Amino acid sequence: MNDQTPQGHQSLAELIASRLCHDLVNPLGAIGNGVELIEMTGAARGPEMALIRDAVRDAQARVRFMRIAFGAAAPTQIMSAREAKATAQGNWQGARLHVSWAATEDLPRHRVKLGYLMLLCAETALPMGGDVTITHEAGGHLRLTAKAARVTHDPALWSVLHFGMNAAARALKASEAQFPALHTTLGLCDLTLNYVAAEDGLVITTA
Repeated sequence: MNDQTPQGHQSLAELIASRLCHDLVNPLGAIGNGVELIEMTGAARGPEMALIRDAVRDAQARVRFMRIAFGAAAPTQIMSAREAKATAQGNWQGARLHVSWAATEDLPRHRVKLGYLMLLCAETALPMGGDVTITHEAGGHLRLTAKAARVTHDPALWSVLHFGMNAAARALKASEAQFPALHTTLGLCDLTLNYVAAEDGLVITTA
């Protein structure tokens, strides 16, 4: 396998994503700390505070995940297996999609980025949720395996992974940004991607 990494390439979109996520982390953390202090003092209790607390934690988890998935990744950055797992699974905590990050090795951040974008692409094909597992295979490739009661596969959208965003022959939605992002990141890493979609499952692998 050619294990080249993006040598200092940072697109404007990635830099903007990193900046937005970075600027959101601190205020969200401050809100979370404020909620904890209020709960500790007993000044306010009940379902309202629980709702605010859960919403803040969900927002924090999403920002951490999106910062890796869409933000800039330097060639030398390494992400621990523990952090990659916590960030991946935290994004879908309590959701219908159950994610298992089963890669046990510390990985370059751009590899984790690939895995996160693969997860986002898989999510679009699983409208009723399902079980998704990411593993790090021999040779350094990532493998996503999904099992679900229903798989919705849009061939035009998924063709973007091979041929770029114009392959869909329509304007992409903001919720589909992960497809051209994954296509671009694969190219920067000198990798391609294979996928197989069935009625009850989906398999995505880098090659």
